Amino acid sequence: MSVFNFQQFSVQQEQSAMKVCTDSILFGAMAPVSCGERVLDIGAGTGLLSLMAAQLGAGCVTAVELTEEAYRECSFNFGASPWADRLEAVHQDIQSFALKAGQPYDLVISNPPFFENHLGAEDSLRHIARHTDQLGYADLIEIADRLVSPQGLLYLLLPVHAVPKFAAAASAAGLHLIRQTDYHGFAHSKARVAALIFSRTAAALVKERLTVYESSGVYTQACERYLSTFLLRFLKARKAIDTHPCASD
Repeated sequence: MSVFNFQQFSVQQEQSAMKVCTDSILFGAMAPVSCGERVLDIGAGTGLLSLMAAQLGAGCVTAVELTEEAYRECSFNFGASPWADRLEAVHQDIQSFALKAGQPYDLVISNPPFFENHLGAEDSLRHIARHTDQLGYADLIEIADRLVSPQGLLYLLLPVHAVPKFAAAASAAGLHLIRQTDYHGFAHSKARVAALIFSRTAAALVKERLTVYESSGVYTQACERYLSTFLLRFLKARKAIDTHPCASD
């Protein structure tokens, strides 16, 4: 069984097409989650981003997943976590879910399909997870416009080359890019992906770079700051205790 263990939860990923990777962990760790917020995870896969949002203090997280295999693993991971009462997995396409959704969400997060007009992967599940056939960028923007609350945020991980086109389309729909963090594997590497925050309120774009590795296998201090409460390699000698980040002393 393929399992990725974190300090406070584990992710079973035997059936899900897309496995846990550094970019997805970093993206989840940097999520702009505020205490008690309602969060929607589009294309949840194993539920990794939802679990991280719950650890960061989200009040409730709804994870929508299209494929049955990933949905089952997502549900299992939620039930085995310390936050089962704040996590809900939904087996449905996001388009249908959006049509019936009631109250909007404070934060909508997604690590969406990366490739448009690209040769399909041989594995059909991996193809669905990696390509925009099932959820194009235009569809994602329309859905976000429907589901993000007036004061809410949209948080995405996209290839750097896709950012200008996506940001322009999102802005036309009233969702403005306010922060862009480019992930550089090493200081000398070109950024491949970027974490993006969109708001309904236009503001000057804050653009930054984040170098992931100081050297092979060694995270930079900036990266470690985000990952230190999630990855086992940073776990102190004492046993990790699940404390809600919003709880008062």
